[in-house]
Order: sequence, then C-alpha cells, then structure tokens
Amino acid sequence: MPSSPPGPTAADLIVDGLRAHGVGTVFGLPGVQTYDLFDSLARANGEIRVIGARHEQTAGYMAFGYAQATGRTGVYTVVPGPGVLNSSAALLSAYGASAPVLCLTSEIPRAYLGRGLGHLHEMPDQLATLRTLTKWSALVEHPAEVPDALATAFREAAGGRPRPVSLAVPWDVLGLRAPAEAVGPLPLPRPAVDPVAVAEAAGLLAGAKNPMIMVGGGARHAAAEVRALAERLQAPVVPFRGGRGIVGDDHPLGFTCVSGFERWAETDVVIGIGSRMELSWFRWPDKPAGLKTILLDIDPRQATRLEADVAIVADAADATAALAAAVGPQRTDRTAEFAALKATVAERVTDVGPELEFLRAIRDVLPRDGFFVEEICQVGFASYFGFEVYAPRTFVTCGHQGTLGFGYPTALGVQAAFPGRPVVSVTGDGGFMFAAQELATAVQYGLNVVAVVFDNGYYGNVHLDQERLFEGRALGGRLRNPDFARLADTFGALGLTARTPDELRGALGKAFAAGRPSLVHVPCELGAGASPWKYLMPKSDRS
Repeated sequence: MPSSPPGPTAADLIVDGLRAHGVGTVFGLPGVQTYDLFDSLARANGEIRVIGARHEQTAGYMAFGYAQATGRTGVYTVVPGPGVLNSSAALLSAYGASAPVLCLTSEIPRAYLGRGLGHLHEMPDQLATLRTLTKWSALVEHPAEVPDALATAFREAAGGRPRPVSLAVPWDVLGLRAPAEAVGPLPLPRPAVDPVAVAEAAGLLAGAKNPMIMVGGGARHAAAEVRALAERLQAPVVPFRGGRGIVGDDHPLGFTCVSGFERWAETDVVIGIGSRMELSWFRWPDKPAGLKTILLDIDPRQATRLEADVAIVADAADATAALAAAVGPQRTDRTAEFAALKATVAERVTDVGPELEFLRAIRDVLPRDGFFVEEICQVGFASYFGFEVYAPRTFVTCGHQGTLGFGYPTALGVQAAFPGRPVVSVTGDGGFMFAAQELATAVQYGLNVVAVVFDNGYYGNVHLDQERLFEGRALGGRLRNPDFARLADTFGALGLTARTPDELRGALGKAFAAGRPSLVHVPCELGAGASPWKYLMPKSDRS
C-alpha cells in the first residue's frame, strides 16, 4: 500500500489554526464524523480547553455567550446534519446579534456527497443550508486547503460587521495528511472615514436643539468615543438591548429605552451608532416631524435599510471620534434636566410589578463588573429598562431573534470566558427547561453561573397574550415543573429558594460565596403587575 504523505492531518491543521488565532476554548459534542478533530484536540497538550455540552444547540449558545462577552470569535464543533441543525438556532441568534461565532463541522465522505443515498447524517445540501444562516461558509475537501480556509473563516467572522461562519471538512478528509502549515490571523478590513460625510453630519447637528444618540452592539468597543460625542452634544444615549452599558445608567447621559422615549417627540436629529435603530422604526412609531437621521455603521447596507440622511460607513470608534472632533465645543450642561426626567420615568414604571424589585435585588449583589444574561421571560423583558448596566458587554442579550431558552447555556459560555467574574442568568421556568441538562456541564467544568429561575408555571407572556386576545382562551402555555432547587442538587449544583427580593439578595450572596454552579428558584405569580411590553412598545396595540 502507498504510504501516507508527510505532514499533519487536516484535523491537526484545524487545531494548529485555532491556536494561531488565540483560541483557548472550544465547545462541542464529539461524534463519529469528528473523531479525528477531537483526537487532535486531545493531543494539543491542554492548550485548548474543550467543554463538552449535553446538546448541540447549547454548544452553539455557549460559543455565542463567549463571543458576546469577549468580542472575540466563539468556536464550537458538532457533527454534520442533525448536529448542525440542532445548533442552527444559535447560529441564527449570532447572525441577528452580529456576534462572531465559528461552527466547525464535518460532512459525509466525499464519494457520497450529492448522491442522496442516505449516508449517516446526510443532508440534501448542508453547505447551502449553512449559507442561509451565516456570513460565510465553506466545504474543504483536501487537508492542504484547511489553513487558508480557517484563516478566512476567522477574518469573515470578525471583519466588517461580525457574524457567524462555518467550516466543514468531510469525515474521510479530517484524518488525511498534507505538507501544510497553519495560517495566522489575516488583516481585518477597516474602512477609512469619509471627511465629506463627517462634515455633512456635523452640519446637521449644528442646528439641532435636541439630538439623540441610539447605540447598538456594534458600538460596544467604542464606549469612550460615544461618551465623548454625547458629552459634547449633551445628547442622551439610548440603547435597546445590545448597546446597554456603552454609557452607563449612572452617567447623566445614560438613558434606557423607556426614559429615551420621553425625549423622542422633541428629537430633531438622531444619530445611530452600530445600531439597527429598532426603537425608531418599530417600537416608537410616531416619528417626530422633520427628524433627520445620521448613521455611523461599518455595514454599508444599513444606510439604505434605515433611510439615513447622512451615512458614515466606518468602524464605530473611528467614525464617532471623527464626528466628535467636528461638532465644535461642548454645549450647555443638561445634567439636572435629564436627571429629573429619569427620576420621573423611574417612578412611573413601578406598576410593572415585582420583576423590578427582583432586578434591583440582583443589581445590589452583583458586582459592577459582573455579567447579567437576560432571557425571553417577563423579568428578562423588564431588564431591558429595569436593570442598571454600567459597562458594555456586561448585559448579554440574544438580540432581535428572541430565542426562548438561549439564556442559561449562553451564560455558561460567558463564564467560560471570564471564570473569575460573577455571572447571573435570569430565566423563566419554560426557558430554563430548554437547557436544564446543562447543569451537568456547569458542574463538570466548574462553570459557576448562578441561574435565577422565575417559576410561575406558564410560558407567561404567551399565556397572558392568549387570554387578552382571544376572550380568555389560552392553550399550550401551562407548565408542570420540577422542584428546581432539588433538581439543581441532583446535578451537584447548589439549589436555593427565594420568595422575596430580600431572600434573593441573601441567596445570591450564598451562591457567590459558595463558588460553585448554583440555581435560585423564585416561585412567583403570573401577571402580578403590568406587562413590561407596555413600556417596550409605548404606542403598540399590545399595550
């Protein structure tokens, strides 16, 4: 038999490439088509930590959480076909939230590709499917192609508008050898700031009496520049989800989406920085007369989508710094005016009910640099405006996909990235059960997330909507739940119960002191206050 060519295997080249790109953690589940990759990871002398999840979807969400918390590319690996599809919700979430995530997968053997014979885990066209969920996807059929393809995947994930990518290497290729070497990081494109567009934007702002800045996840690395621009303009900085903490809630110009709405009717120029500006085109539908829009975004397509009057297509930090330098001296201080407005709003939203008190309890105990991971539930919705955030990336969100069940596994990825910082995951009872099995992963790998599970026995928002919209009829939203604290204990986590905000403060203190994965069960009533959506969609028919 002919001898194999010298050199590393395709799997070795993947692992070498991960190391060359500074990857220290990979999430995933092994399977027959990825055995060679896992063996190469096992031979990597511990340089790359592999965290094995209990479901492919949660492996994807752990990589998503890692990316959201760090800004670096989160990496996970699953088998092709059903493994890829199980993780597809995480890819969709990462696409919507503009998070850099790399899915490493395999394929059926090359001899069977495209033949439709029904090989194990065969999809009609996996590559085509992945291309609908990612910014870039590729199938590599020879080991010598792996280094360049992997480097391209990292560049595409992080360059321009960050988004998920995927790379597949067939089952029979991962173990093949080739005389190749890993390729390190490729240069990331960084568009130059157009001085003409900056001057035009500055001209619009020169006549603006009440400018507003809307920030999204694309501005998280530009916090200092955004704050400088806001202070010069004395403009409120309004996030919805991903931009929370870019200007902290304890800063005079740090607003929430609810307090920002109070300024909307008087706003004459709105500046969107790394933001989809969902508030302006959907949640706040009454557009002020004569409103002008300035957009600072690295994605050139956003200017057309958002019908911007002036667009500066560049990195958020570069564009914001250039605009701040062009708008002139600082305007008259409005600290007292804005403080009074924010205090008035805070008094009015107390009708939401106990969710706000529980959120305050978490904020009281969670250190300023701790992470808060929201979820699709009543307390999660309330956190968009009812939980104070002081720094970018410490409020971790799924963004507009709103994927039920994303929260707890995402929090595990955050904790893997920052093992020394506290991480709190808030979930409803329904959402937590999507990934309850990952308590085992948390205990096995020492991911000391504190899960706070609010248990009202329903998919609460769905049940309340059904009753309101359909003459009191509701179907499918009632839940039969376990004893959550005992469930945590059976996995080896610390199980606690808290029925009041004060008890939650005490339980969180115990959990943080214990230094182990924990779950705090919070029994609560359904619909004890107004729905948070009343304030998230002020003019909507949902209010």
